[in-house]
Parts: sequence; structure tokens; C-alpha cells
Amino acid sequence: MNTIDKFNEHVMGTYGRYPLVMDSGSGETASDENGKKYIDFGSGIGTNSLGYCNDAWADAVCAQVRKIQHTSNYYYTKVQADFAEQLTKAAGMEKVFFGNSGAEANECAIKIARKYSFDKYGKGRHNIITLVNSFHGRTITTLSATGQDVFHNYFFPFTEGFIFVKANDIDDLKAKLDDTVCAVMFEHIQGEGGVNALDKEFVDAIYELTAPKDVLTIADEIQTGVGRSGKFLAGDNFGHKPDIVTLAKGIAGGLPMGACLTGKKCAGVLTAGTHGSTFGGNPVCCAGGLEVLKKAADPAFLDEVAKKGEYFRKKLCEIPEVEGVSGLGLMIGITLKTKKAGDVAKAALDNGLLVLTAKEKVRLLPPLTISYEEIDAGIAILADILK
Repeated sequence: MNTIDKFNEHVMGTYGRYPLVMDSGSGETASDENGKKYIDFGSGIGTNSLGYCNDAWADAVCAQVRKIQHTSNYYYTKVQADFAEQLTKAAGMEKVFFGNSGAEANECAIKIARKYSFDKYGKGRHNIITLVNSFHGRTITTLSATGQDVFHNYFFPFTEGFIFVKANDIDDLKAKLDDTVCAVMFEHIQGEGGVNALDKEFVDAIYELTAPKDVLTIADEIQTGVGRSGKFLAGDNFGHKPDIVTLAKGIAGGLPMGACLTGKKCAGVLTAGTHGSTFGGNPVCCAGGLEVLKKAADPAFLDEVAKKGEYFRKKLCEIPEVEGVSGLGLMIGITLKTKKAGDVAKAALDNGLLVLTAKEKVRLLPPLTISYEEIDAGIAILADILK
């Protein structure tokens, strides 16, 4: 039995998978089980932030595996302390809770917002505003927070307490920001929703309208954070620091890690017994995360990410089939004139290039370490497909 048939016989069919069996990877190139190579413009949906098997990252992870691979959170580990110190410093936040995924990080943020409000104001102030077209995860509660009707099916009853506001509609935000709201949760760039950046005026309005009401701001930076936008946090491009930030995907270079960070206002909200995670802050994941931060928290490296993003945009806009390019840094959405994004992704796979889709767009989330030569080679493949 071949790999795909064996896989499909035993693994639930929750993904629309491409017929590609990944076998190995090096740098920004992956190889399948037959040895065919692929330039990767997707990086595991923005997760392999340093590419495949980066030498320093792999050495740090392997060294930690041979030292201690896991311990209960009843105890301390130096590697988690070091990672927490470096991560909070890079993000400009005070405290962090470690989990295993973006959905878990967002669950933690929701709990913090509701407990902060309950502790200070009592019951009845638990609603959280999220944006239409947002995506916050696949648990019951984060699906409930996601502002896309397509996700609100099958799994009834959904968690109550979420109010949806149209992205970039300040009047809609004003109308719904009532005394029952404890937080506004948003992505600065809606990734799964089509790689659409919020207007700066709308982001400004979120902060201006929430501050007098003591309503918390939650920035979902699961896809946009850890250098993806050319800044460590996408919010740094907008000039604001939220009360709570959630991170995952590229944070540990390909290992399962999620983080919920808070500023001073919320640093003491979660107390012993109010939240937890068996694997949260796993030493091996923290070791990988420390190696990611050595690059992703370096201003010179982030400047290069921004420059590579501009280079991508310039090259893509030279392709006649490209209608427009959205996003920031190395988070790129491509609107096409006549072709379908899904068809382009399949054709790219056949031609040795891995790309993603988001709504009607082709989506690119290449490793932050991608070279200009690899960008040129991948765009040449894409341009040929789009002729």
C-alpha cells in the first residue's frame, strides 16, 4: 500500500490534501518521497519561519531533546524562563502563558478578557467584539469568535458572547461597543479572510474608543507575528500596543507552540488554577523558539523581511495576470484577473512550487529566511503558470 492510501485509510479526512508526500527539507526547499524538489512559498502556513531544518535551530532542538524533553508545569525550567524573557522583551509585553497552538492562545486571551472584566465589574460584561471575515481558530469558542458564517455550522450550540463588526467600519464599531463589551479582538491583517490589512484609521479608532471604557484590546497575531510583517508584531506597523497579544505558527520554527502575552493591566489576571496546559512551555519547543528569536527579534533581520516583501510585490505586479497584491512584509495575497487561486496552487505544485490560497487569492507565506534567488526562481514558475 502506498503512503497516501495508507494515510487515508487511518487518518480522518479533515483536510483537502494535495497528492504530495513530504519527505525532507533543507533551507527553503522541500523534497517529496520520490526526490522531487519544491521551492516553498508557504512554509507550513507560515510556521517554518527559518525554513527547513535550519542548522542552528536543529542543533538547539536536538541538544534539548537529549537534556530533558518534558517536565510538568509544577516545576521550572531554565529554557522556558529564557524564552519567556526574550519573547516578552521582543513583543514589549509583561507576562506570557505558553500553550500549543494559535487556537489555544486565543482561548487564553478570551479567558483573560472575561476574567479581567468579571473581577473588576462583575457579571454581564462578557461580550467580545470580533470582525467580520476574521479567523481565530477551530475550537468551539474560537470558531464562535470567527466572523465567517461558513464556520458557524454543525457544532451547535456555539459559545455565546461574540459580536461581529464590519472591518474598517468605525460607525459599526461605535454602535456595538456598549456596556456589555469587555474586549475587541482583531487581526491587523486578516489572513484566512483574504490577506487584507485593516485601515490605520480603523485601528486608531479601536484604541481611541476602547480606552475610556476600559475595554481590552486583543491582537490576534497568530499568522502576522514573529516578524512576518517586517516588524516583530504586525501591530508595530500601526503604532499601538494592545493589552493582549496572541502568537503561534512561526514562533518555534515548526514545533507546536502558542503564546498569550499581556501588558501590565492584565499581567495578574490568571492566578493558580485558572488556566493550564500539560505541554505548554515544553522545553524542546522553547529551545526552538529561542533560535527563532535570535533572528526574528533582530531589527536588521526584520528590515530585510520588509525589503523582501517589497521585492515580491514589485515582481508580482509585473505579471499581467496579477490584478493586485495585498498584505505586509512576507504575508502576501495575490488577486488574479481571470484564473482561480485553487487551480494556480495545483499547477504550481506540479511545477515544483508550493503556494497557499486565501478566499479567492493566492497566498504566499515564505520562510523569513528566503533568498532573493529563491524568490526569483519561484516567481518565474508562478509567472509561467499565469501566462
